This record gives sequence, structure tokens and C-alpha cells, in this order.
Amino acid sequence: MAVSATNSALSGLSRRLVQDGLIAENEVLQALKGAQAQRITLVAYLVGQQLIQAQQIAVAAASEFGVPLLDLDAMDLDLEAVKSVDHRLLAKHQVIPLVLRGKRLFLGVADPTDLPAIDEIKFQSGLRVDPIIVEQDKLAAMVARALEAIDTSMGSFSEDDFDLESLEVSGGDDDVVDDAIARDYIEDAPVVRFVNKIMLDAIKRGASDIHFEPYEKTYRVRTRLDGVLKQVASPPLALSNKVTARLKVMSRLDIAERRVPQDGRIKLRLSKNRAIDFRVNSCPTLFGEKVVLRILDPTTTKLGIEVLGYEDFQRKLYLDALAKPYGMILVTGPTGSGKTVSLYTGINILNTEDRNISTCEDPVEINVPGINQVNVNPKVGLHFATALKAFLRQDPDVIMVGEIRDLETAETAIKAAQTGHLVLSTLHTNDAPRTLSRLVDMGVKPYAIATSIHLIIAQRLVRRLCEQCKELRDIPEEALLQEGFTREDLQGLRIFGPVGCKACNDGYKSRVGIYQVMPVTEAIGRIILAGGNAVQIEEQSIKDGVWTLRRSALHKVKMGVTSLEEINRVTLES
Repeated sequence: MAVSATNSALSGLSRRLVQDGLIAENEVLQALKGAQAQRITLVAYLVGQQLIQAQQIAVAAASEFGVPLLDLDAMDLDLEAVKSVDHRLLAKHQVIPLVLRGKRLFLGVADPTDLPAIDEIKFQSGLRVDPIIVEQDKLAAMVARALEAIDTSMGSFSEDDFDLESLEVSGGDDDVVDDAIARDYIEDAPVVRFVNKIMLDAIKRGASDIHFEPYEKTYRVRTRLDGVLKQVASPPLALSNKVTARLKVMSRLDIAERRVPQDGRIKLRLSKNRAIDFRVNSCPTLFGEKVVLRILDPTTTKLGIEVLGYEDFQRKLYLDALAKPYGMILVTGPTGSGKTVSLYTGINILNTEDRNISTCEDPVEINVPGINQVNVNPKVGLHFATALKAFLRQDPDVIMVGEIRDLETAETAIKAAQTGHLVLSTLHTNDAPRTLSRLVDMGVKPYAIATSIHLIIAQRLVRRLCEQCKELRDIPEEALLQEGFTREDLQGLRIFGPVGCKACNDGYKSRVGIYQVMPVTEAIGRIILAGGNAVQIEEQSIKDGVWTLRRSALHKVKMGVTSLEEINRVTLES
């Protein structure tokens, strides 16, 4: 009786949901009225009101209508397929083109009975449309991503989009822009909105760099997210010169000069209390100027030392060295390894009213109130060594040198460390022991190194595993031993690997540091004075309890923070 009554009152998907016991008949009748009032599909209403789970509806619909069911988590966004349908129809009907095969389009839908939507897409695209059932919540998320991707590729900018056009932007100090030329590019609204959107999206996603790259037949935009470059847009090649000119206008560079590299800055004000700086470099390539923006977010230097990834004993060594009134702390590692964040974290700890702190950098990346920051300018003779000598005449307590590149800078910095000042600087070497050898190779006297340098920090950045989707991996013991784990480590060891979900990037989300924190002990000092090499210094540091970069990385794997694949990408086995 109940079945026949249901059959007479309802039909299609609504009847199937009642028959499967997923919802009562009176509730589905009310849902049909609610969906009609809101002008949305029954499926969207049921999921939105949390009356039935999206997965249960998808399974019931697939069974009722004999339409294939697909898990969108297993699919990547296919921009070619997405662009085959007018973006306004995607937003209107909440459907997603999945795959385009010739004139055949496979369309992801949550409600296969929404025939007006399917018919309208057939008419607009001129394609044969085959519906594929997908879950409503995952569909809504993918439609949003698709619309954002189309927006980024300039497919849907409208003249009414004033927010992207009216962002407050300021450039560098050198006013070398021809106003008449600049006006043409400033008033090119689509290009202005495109560039502003790329910059805002990069900030929102936590990217560190943006690359605008012209090639012979294509033009692409990539962002570096968690240390890995990914393409985010491919605007028409004809726009490459206009985009480059817009970036040069924003950073106050010379538009007419295309033969030599140029450096500039952009400040993008997001609100009254927050502004993001971009360091800009243009470089002539075979098919136009490549422009790279380094995103300098001041908030990254205020995270606190607790979240950077130092182990407890490593953090204590760093804080103890910062507490000393004089001496030198060196941070070493390749470009993009987080040296600046480590240095500024230390500087922020020291930045109190009773200290005079001066820094010289090339260029100053992050503006910090209360610190005297100097931009190195070799064109006018302002080098690191020159700035350092000036600092020493200005009663400093703490000095930060952006990088030690030559003997003069090294000797001046060491002299400052020996005469009652705390000096922080960076050097480009692979690990902490090699830093000492590098200074000797530069010509610094061994006794000066042994008596002035208190601490050396070598570091790398690795991607964190996404907590929502990481999975346990079964790896043979022999393979783990070859990676560097000990027999003791294998007791209860659980290794996780990346999977990938909508909350992360290929199974990873954000980055964390791995460190080798090496104090220059008396034993290491004797090795330096005796002319010892980096191998001898490393052996002694391990005896002193210092962890190598590899050991620190393996510990992060052991704690489930990152994966073996990731640490093998950034460290060498030791």
C-alpha cells in the first residue's frame, strides 16, 4: 500500500529516494516545493538542507536512471572541456564538463532529470551531451574552481568588475615612466584586472613567486606554491607585451627599455592594515621579457619561532645564541630555503626599544618598524662592506647582513662580532660544516672564525603532508634502513605518503623547515685552527649531538609531518 501510494504521488528520483528509505514522502513533497520556490534542483535543495547525503542521492540516481556514477575526487579539472560551454551556463545550471572527445561532451550533473539544463548546453555548444552523475557537494566545489580558472584566463571579466580594477597599487621610488605611455596601459581595463587577479590569487593561495613567461607560440603564468611551480593561466600570446608593460608601470620600471634586466617593487594594499610587497624583476628572453614577482608578505616573519619547525633542542640553541651580546650567527642554504624568515624571526625577537638594530640587504625584502634597513646599491658604491662600516659608527647593538659574498664583507662582519656586536648573516653553502670551510677558502683567518662565530644554521623547506588525506604506506624494512633509519627507529615506525584532496595541493599543504643547528664548540674551534676540513668538522659536530639535515628530515618523516619522497627531493642521504 505504501509503495503504491508513493508511486502515485511521486515519480523519478523523488520516488526512488522514498522507496530506498532515505527520506519520508511528506518530507520530499515539502522539498519539491522548497526547491521550486528557490529555483534550484531537488538534489541541490536536499543536500543544502542536509536532508540526505550527496553520496546517497548520487547512488540512488545512478541506479534509477542507469546513468554512470563518477567520483569527482578522482578527476582533474579539464579546462579544454570546461571552455567548450559558456561559463554562464555552468554557473546557472551547476554542471561541469568532464571530458571532451571530438563532438561528444561528458557532462557531470547531480540531477539527470534536469533536462532543460542538458538541452540548453547541447544547443549552445553544438555538442552531443552525455550526462554523468556526480555528488552535489563535490560538483559545487568543482564548478567554483572551473569558474575561477576561466576567470583567471580572462574568459569572463566584465566591465562591471570594479574591485579588481581599483586596487590601491604603488611602485618603487624611481619615477622613470613616461606618463603618456603609462596612461594607455593603465586604462587597458582587462589587462589591469587580469594582472590584479593573478596577484590576488597568488596571495590567497600562499604562493611565493609569480612567473610571467612569453614563448614563441604561447604565453603562460605560473606560481610557486609550497616550493613547486604550477601553471595557473595561459592568456593569449598577443597580450604578453601589454601584461609586461602593466607590470612595469606598477613597479615604476622603464617601459621603453627592453634590452636589459630591471628591478622594481610593487606594494599592493589589501586593507587599511595589510599591504603586500612584490619584488619585481624583468629579464629579456628570446620571445619577450619574462617578469618574475617575489611575494614578500610581512606576516610570514611574525609567525614565531615555535612554528618554523625547529626541534626543541635546536630552538634552544638558536635562542641562546640570540641572547648573547656579541658574536655571529650564520644561516645557510640555497635560494628559497627560508633563510630570510629565520633571520627576521630572530630579529623580531631582538627588536626591543633598548636595542639599536641595523640591516643591509640586497634588496630589503620586508619592512620592519623599529629596524634601520639599508638597501645595498652597487651603482652608487653602497656595498655590504660600505654599509657595515657605516653601521659601526652608529652605535649598533645588532647588525644583520643580507649575505656574505666577499672577503671584505666577511672580515668587516667578523670584526663587528669581535667588538661587542651581535651579527646575523647568510651564506650559500650546502650544510653547516661546509660554511666554516667556505669562509676559510674566502681568505678569512681561521682564528677569527673560531673566536667570532657562535652558531651556524643550515636549513631546507619541505612540504607538509595534508592531514585530511595522507595515508599509511607499507615500505620494506630494508628500504627504510637504506633511507637512513636505524633498527631502533623501525620499532613502531609509521610512514605516511601523499594522496591529494580538495583541501590540499597534490597531498601537501604548506611547508616546514628542517634544520642543522651547529654551535661552534671548543672542539670544532680547534679543528678550524688546525686547518681541518668540513668532513672532520661534521664528524665532531655529530659527536657533539648535532643532527645532520638528513637526520632532521627523517625525524619529520617519523613524526608523520612529511613523506620520504619529499625529503629525498630536498636532501641528500648522509
